[in-house]
Amino acid sequence: MENLNPINNLPVMRYALCVTKSKVIKMLKIVTSDEMQYLDRKTIDELGIPGMVLMENAGRAVYERIIRRVNRDSYVIILTGRGNNGGDGFVIARHLFNNGYKVKIFLIARKEDLKGDALTNCLVAEKIDVPVKEIFSENELPFLSFEIEKGDLIVDGLLGTGIKGGARGLIAEVINIVNNTGKPVISIDTPSGLDCTTGHVEGPCIKATETVTFCLPKRGMFIFPGGLYVGNLVVADISIPQDFWRKDKNLWTHLITSVMVRDNLPVRELDAYKGTCGRVLIVAGSPGFTGAAALSGESSLRTGAGLVTVAIPESLNDIMEVKLTEVMTKPLPETSSKTISLKAFDIISAISADAMAIGPGLSTEKETGELVRKLISISELPIVIDADGLNLLSEDISVLRHRNYPVILTPHPGEMARLAGLTLQEIKADPVRIASEFARKWNVYIILKFARSIIATPDGHIYFNPTGTPGMATGGSGDVLTGIVTSFLAQGLTPLHACLCGTFIHGLSGALACKDIGEESLIAGDLIDYIPDAFGVIKSGREPVEWIFYM
Repeated sequence: MENLNPINNLPVMRYALCVTKSKVIKMLKIVTSDEMQYLDRKTIDELGIPGMVLMENAGRAVYERIIRRVNRDSYVIILTGRGNNGGDGFVIARHLFNNGYKVKIFLIARKEDLKGDALTNCLVAEKIDVPVKEIFSENELPFLSFEIEKGDLIVDGLLGTGIKGGARGLIAEVINIVNNTGKPVISIDTPSGLDCTTGHVEGPCIKATETVTFCLPKRGMFIFPGGLYVGNLVVADISIPQDFWRKDKNLWTHLITSVMVRDNLPVRELDAYKGTCGRVLIVAGSPGFTGAAALSGESSLRTGAGLVTVAIPESLNDIMEVKLTEVMTKPLPETSSKTISLKAFDIISAISADAMAIGPGLSTEKETGELVRKLISISELPIVIDADGLNLLSEDISVLRHRNYPVILTPHPGEMARLAGLTLQEIKADPVRIASEFARKWNVYIILKFARSIIATPDGHIYFNPTGTPGMATGGSGDVLTGIVTSFLAQGLTPLHACLCGTFIHGLSGALACKDIGEESLIAGDLIDYIPDAFGVIKSGREPVEWIFYM
């Protein structure tokens, strides 16, 4: 039987891992609950494919996943509610029963509560003698709990993607029973209790071992805490045409794929030399924070930049020249606090570069802040702003209006809160909307650093990055990302593709490092060491986070 965590030799991308059938996925969109309902309805109304057919295809897809996990001696328990997810459950049970598997359905409702396609499939299941047991009172929960304990695999079809608010009543109690057993669970379309638009979990929620979702991934599966409940994520085709979602300009959220990155990586010409491979300037560093500047500089070089200059306070130059070998340093006039002075502006402006990063380890000294805001408003280079650069920017964000070249901001949630004038709780509650609105208002690109980073563009598009690992929760990881993104900008990538390629490679480097080093031992410098391996995986054509399509 297939292990529930397969990935060949590649690192396991926790919380969202899928395996593909040799299908090259160049572009994949992510949808909200309402958008998925729109695609369902469009398929039914415009193509004439009945909802019953979609339900049959959905159930069949889950069935195919189940039989890869269990043998015919296993006891499969299917928990259904009154909605379409329950209908999918009846289809699954029928296929299992017809093929000799031991299966039983527990309907957490009364049969008279069913309607439409779900009712039809329930009646069909009963006609072929699939066991169906109604559970509609708390008095029956001990019996259900006893049966679940005997089960080898639980199929969760209690609630669907359209849930608003948390699970309540009897279904909430059933969810708690399932979670307490520790049994492997396959969820139909979504873990019951998860808000598939926001990622919120407002009550009990199924902790799935695997989730088989239909047509496209749902946004809430990529936002935490929702992402903690999904397990392995499988995307199954149920006959909704790809053209419906590929060409629909009303669907604005995308998933970054390895193919998308590979197709946009810089290509070195045969006659390339260091001056044609991108010149990076990094304005960074202050006493006690030389490491941030060094990490950004080294990651820029390792990502392909031909020349990298780290501009730092002059008193730190000797230290940086010891820390850095291939990276050039530029000592700058400093304040009495030994941070970079406003007097450094002309020197910085005279440095030849194709892209500039501002912020790693820079400090929030007042005069340094004046320098940062002047550079942002006057510089003619594309700029990546991170760390203290963001904190200094937040003191007068209006300078973003007076600039000539693209700006990429790379905040973590706390920095995003300061930029937007909101609380940290507000950012975590609705990161997609806030990042998108901010990017459009200020005409900037945002990489909002979460467990799964969110990229927001000035034209309203959203991208989720699927790579990464909890081991990357370590000081300096963001400085490495800054260097990678700036390197891609300097090599001629558009701001969008610099963000997409940068976040994907950054996360993949971390995952590859963790595979060898472990999550606990990972440090930011390890990310730089594994950037070449990340390039290798991407160029090999292997998808480190793969997706299953039944096509």
